[in-house]
Parts: sequence; structure tokens; C-alpha cells
Amino acid sequence: MSMPFYVAPEQVMKDRADYARKGIARGRALVAVRYDDGIVLVAENTSQTLRKISEIYDRIAFAGVGRYNEFDQLRVAGVRAADLKGYQYSRDDVDARSLANQYAQILGQIFTHEMKPMEVEILVAEVGDGAGRPDQMFHILYDGTVVDETEYAALGGDSEAISARLAESFRSDLDLAEAVRQGAAALGGPERRIDHTDLEVAHLARSNGRRCFRRLDDDDVAAMLGA
Repeated sequence: MSMPFYVAPEQVMKDRADYARKGIARGRALVAVRYDDGIVLVAENTSQTLRKISEIYDRIAFAGVGRYNEFDQLRVAGVRAADLKGYQYSRDDVDARSLANQYAQILGQIFTHEMKPMEVEILVAEVGDGAGRPDQMFHILYDGTVVDETEYAALGGDSEAISARLAESFRSDLDLAEAVRQGAAALGGPERRIDHTDLEVAHLARSNGRRCFRRLDDDDVAAMLGA
């Protein structure tokens, strides 16, 4: 009787992680930055129709990098889960932490049990209400690992270098325009300036009313960048 082919579990997990990281690194990055009225999300995105940043619920936004069809499936699942929970219980019961935990379970299950892991990193951001409910940002990796970010987050591409640039420029009293400029500068780096038409920008602002999510058009972004 022939012996079955054996691969150590540690090697299987390493190969899957390397595969996912390489797929994510091929895509363009995005950042999220806290500012005085909420959270702004800035993504390098040349497409005018495919979105990396979307609204999930009243105070919650979703952002993804990597393989578009995979993180869009996760976005749709998040919208459905949030709508169902808000309908069954209360709109106030829908929060970023529970959504991040659900995403972590999905990605962890796929990474552990499926042949091919999802080539995605996602961010779930929630703006606080100013009355004891703080801003929250949860960065979920391809293997289901959840990282709780406090001031800024960088996903995809050269995220370590982008995070380092954000760390140098971040202040707690940024306004929206300053946060957009810092996000765009961090994505581009010292040797590259990203045109406003190649940026996708949206923000969650406490002053926007019940639905805090707003997407900025090219003219708004150009004015903030001084283009």
C-alpha cells in the first residue's frame, strides 16, 4: 500500500500565508485616519466604478484591499448582517466590534480549512457618538487576525512604510482636509504624488446626522489637496 503524501501543518499554514500576502501586496493600498469630527478613509483607486470604500450601516464603513470580488463578497455579507441585527433588535445594537468578529471568523475558517485563502485585508470603522461611544477601527487580516487600531491604519501594498509615514505626520487635532492630505501623502510617499482623480475618499463624520458616511467627489478632493 502506498503511503499518502504528507506535508507538515506548519508548512501548509506558511504557504497559505505567503500566497495571501503576495496577492494582497499586488494591489494598491488604503489608509484610515482619525480627525476631529470622525474618520476619513483614503484609497488609491484608478477605477471610477469599482469601490474599495463603502457604507455598511449608519455609523460604520467598510474598506478592503486585495482581490476585489472576494472583499466585495465580505462587504455584502456585512451589510446583510448589520441590516438583520438592526431590524431584529435596535439600530444602536449594530456596532463595528461585532461585525469585525464575524469577519474574523469567516476569514479564519477559510484560511484554516479551504485550499485557497482569501487574498484580502479589510477594515471596519465606526465613528463614535460623542457620548461615551468612541471611534473604532478594526483591521482584519487574511487569516482572521483582528488588530484594533486607534489613530490610523494602513492596508495592502507597502503598509509598513505607509504606517511609518502616518506616524510621523499624525496629530490628534487634524481637520478633514489635513487628514485627507496626510493620507494621500502617506500613500504616495516622498517620490510620488497621487493625482486626485486616482484617489477614492470617504469619511464618517459625527456632524453628518444619523447616516454618518459621505463620499467625496473629485472636486472636493482636489480642493483639499490644493490641486
